[in-house]
Amino acid sequence: MLSSAGAATGNLALNPMAPRSSHFAGKAKSVIWLFMNGGPSQVDTWDYKPELAKRDGKDLEGFDKNTGFFTDQVGPLMKSPFQFAQHGQSGAWVSEIFPKMAEHVDRMAFIHSCFTKTNNHSPALFEINTGMSRMGFPCMGAWVTYGLGTENQNLPGFITMYDTLGRGLPKGHAQNWGAGFLPGVFQGTALNAQGAPINNLYRREDMTDAQQLAQLDLLRQLNKRQPQSQDADLAARIESFELAYRMQMAAPDALAIDGEPAHIRELYGIDNPKCTHFARQVLTARRLVERGVRFVQIYSGGMENERSWDGHANIEQNHRQFAGETDIPIGALLTDLKQRGLLDSTLVIWNGEFGRLPIVQKGGTGRDHNPHAFTTWMAGGGAKGGVHYGATDEIGHKAVTDRVSINDLHATILHLLGINHEKLTYRSSGRDFRLTDVAGRVVKEVVA
Repeated sequence: MLSSAGAATGNLALNPMAPRSSHFAGKAKSVIWLFMNGGPSQVDTWDYKPELAKRDGKDLEGFDKNTGFFTDQVGPLMKSPFQFAQHGQSGAWVSEIFPKMAEHVDRMAFIHSCFTKTNNHSPALFEINTGMSRMGFPCMGAWVTYGLGTENQNLPGFITMYDTLGRGLPKGHAQNWGAGFLPGVFQGTALNAQGAPINNLYRREDMTDAQQLAQLDLLRQLNKRQPQSQDADLAARIESFELAYRMQMAAPDALAIDGEPAHIRELYGIDNPKCTHFARQVLTARRLVERGVRFVQIYSGGMENERSWDGHANIEQNHRQFAGETDIPIGALLTDLKQRGLLDSTLVIWNGEFGRLPIVQKGGTGRDHNPHAFTTWMAGGGAKGGVHYGATDEIGHKAVTDRVSINDLHATILHLLGINHEKLTYRSSGRDFRLTDVAGRVVKEVVA
């Protein structure tokens, strides 16, 4: 466990979400992870490659057809359909599809040399969320709340939001925000895509507050017959009942974005039909971290292909659509956090599960999966603004300079939260596990 927290297992069982001290003073107190589900193309977003335009239509010599998912649909190199321009004092090259985010490049720390181990969505999602490419392991949000707890005891410490337009969950579903072998209390609470954001948030009209408290007291007495320290699942269930009661007061206020001032709603694009669904989620995330929630993750896009950033058929159409859904809200989030004095303590992360190939997928104008290269940016929370770390080759095919693995990325995020990734451990099945397994290094060049 987090050694500097001084929390024994018994104390965790009694109050598992109590705030705990970090290993050292980290600038980030909370995280908002903006996850572009499906795999956004690095060469069409943040990794400008003029050489790719020069070699448009030419074959990529020596290309391993097994790199992508569709081995029989390998075409020639394809230039980006988008124009790039430089922005900010740092001169960052940004695709035309991100005009609002481009205004914040001097606040962003870019890592252009990320890579993963798999070209398939489900294992890639598991890897970037949990550090392992197979299911059953705790995700980052669970690890962070296990290590640090949360400031607001009346709301979940870790909240997830996914696509609200009926395009489905990310592959792997709730495993992506699961607690694995950690106590269940640390798993993400997913807000519903439709209807009430949280089931049973409001008590029955015929029940009074006193009656509900009496029910909880009875449950408490019955549960005392089984020592909580001997049953982590029972402890998590007890805490869930207690939290559910407290949430009846706190959650409606936290989720009431319609009460935001008109200028804030306009800033986020709440009334813009192109992005209103994502705008509502991003504004909700700001309200949550403002109230002490530790970790919020938002998925842009649904299950696969054209329902997400998985642009196999037409990269221009696909990325214009999803950039149009997310650019205004994300730009607004950075503006809003800054003006409220929250950006210094809130780490905002943007990435997907992998990148895309610089070649065209035969039969269309899209791109196949690319595990060898993708871009991550971070802003606020101690990230060093205006920095570009690592690089891909001249056509954006592979990360070649200062390569950053998922373990490295996780170690860096934990470091910004004040956590030594080697000391955040949990014993399961006779061994100590950690988010970064037996690897991981902090990319100090992106730390302010």
